[in-house]
Amino acid sequence: MVIASESNSKAGKLPGFFRLKRLSGVSAGIILLVILAVVFILSFAMGRYPISPLNVIKILLSHIVSIPHTWPDVMNTIVIQIRLPRIIAAILIGGSLATAGVSFQGLFRNPLVSPDILGVSAGASLGAAMGILFSGNRVVIEAMAFGMAMVAVAVSYSLSRIVKGNATLSLILAGMAMGSLLGAFLSLTKYAADPTNQLPAITYWLMGSLAAINLHDLAFASIPMLVGMGILLLIRWRFNVLAMGEEEAQSLGVDTGKLRIIIVLCCTVITASAVSISGTIGWIGLIMPHIGRILVGPNHKKLIPVTLLLGAIFLLIIDDIARVMAQVEIPIGILTAIVGVPFFLYLLTRGRRGWA
Repeated sequence: MVIASESNSKAGKLPGFFRLKRLSGVSAGIILLVILAVVFILSFAMGRYPISPLNVIKILLSHIVSIPHTWPDVMNTIVIQIRLPRIIAAILIGGSLATAGVSFQGLFRNPLVSPDILGVSAGASLGAAMGILFSGNRVVIEAMAFGMAMVAVAVSYSLSRIVKGNATLSLILAGMAMGSLLGAFLSLTKYAADPTNQLPAITYWLMGSLAAINLHDLAFASIPMLVGMGILLLIRWRFNVLAMGEEEAQSLGVDTGKLRIIIVLCCTVITASAVSISGTIGWIGLIMPHIGRILVGPNHKKLIPVTLLLGAIFLLIIDDIARVMAQVEIPIGILTAIVGVPFFLYLLTRGRRGWA
């Protein structure tokens, strides 16, 4: 069993910079919250219109308490209306994808599982492409992306219930098949799109970006993400019971069938909400849980909150890089892959010797 074997490994066996003593959940949480707060403030200062961190703090405080107005109005507009929605979105989306990833890995007892294992991203991508093809309205695009993502997972789950045998394996196989089918329909949609306007829009959406996110998008997606993450945080101790196996969990009084439905539903909702407003952003849900295990171990009571914070910090930093790295903003999905793939390969070739 992967998770159980990880707990038996020693940090001293890890190579290179992984040779560190595991932190307690409280220590890791405090450190990551401090890092998140620092990156949060610095993110406002980055961009083509530089703003000092001190002015950023003053502007943010001015909307909470009354302080003298010593900055130009354009600076207030940039901080509150342009950068604040984007920064909050990066925190929520990064945290959501990381939480979904670690939850699915705990559910399936497999460290190679990612949030799109059941076809969420494929469904959202097809829904967004259809929205661009038939409407072009951003609200319609986001609604269709969210709706198709939910439909994809519902069909995958229904198919897994029909197949007799191991429920977890059936669910994974159904999700993989559904993802391939939806990918084919996505290719068909791109083939039918206008190559002048619609096809570039679909392609850009599939690469992922936070550039166009506004307060209306946050209002649409933040509540499902917060509710889904909140539920997963409340039941995170049950993942440790699932790690012991289906029969052992049932013998301890855990209704594994109902628990599986709750986890799948919460992960689907938060992933669909995130992807519907940002496009496809990969690797966060796969990489962040591994870093979390290095820091605090496989205990999900500590692992899930730490992974949530890691995902929020990671995507916020990547989005900052996307904004300032070049004259034209780089799609964020490209950067997460550029950073995530080499790190993941390193974990596979080097770090995993100390875990399995």
